[in-house]
Amino acid sequence: MKKCNLADMKCLPCTGVTPRLKGAALKKLQRQLKDWKVIKGHHLAREYKFPNFVKALAFVNRIGTLAEKIGHHPDLELGWGRVGVEIWTHSVNGLTQNDFIFAAKVDRL
Repeated sequence: MKKCNLADMKCLPCTGVTPRLKGAALKKLQRQLKDWKVIKGHHLAREYKFPNFVKALAFVNRIGTLAEKIGHHPDLELGWGRVGVEIWTHSVNGLTQNDFIFAAKVDRL
C-alpha cells in the first residue's frame, strides 16, 4: 500500500473536540516534513530563502492564495530574500494534522 503524501491530503474542519497533537503522533508527522521545526510542541516554523525581495513577495502571495483556498491561515514574515512561516491551529492552541498538511502544501509551492 502506498504511503499517503501529506501534501495530497485535505485539511478537515476542526471541531470543539479536535485534539492537539502530542507525543508519538506529533513526532510521526514531523518526520514527514523536511526543514520544518516543531516549536515547544505548539507550532511549526520554517524559513524559506530567495535571491531577492520580489521572489520572496511572490511566494508570500502564493501562500496567501493557498491559505484562502483551504481556510488555514499561517503567520507570515516577509523580509529581503526570506519568508518566515509559522503554523498552528488557533482553535486548539496547538498543532493538528491540518497544520502538517498545510506545511506540506506550502513546501510544494
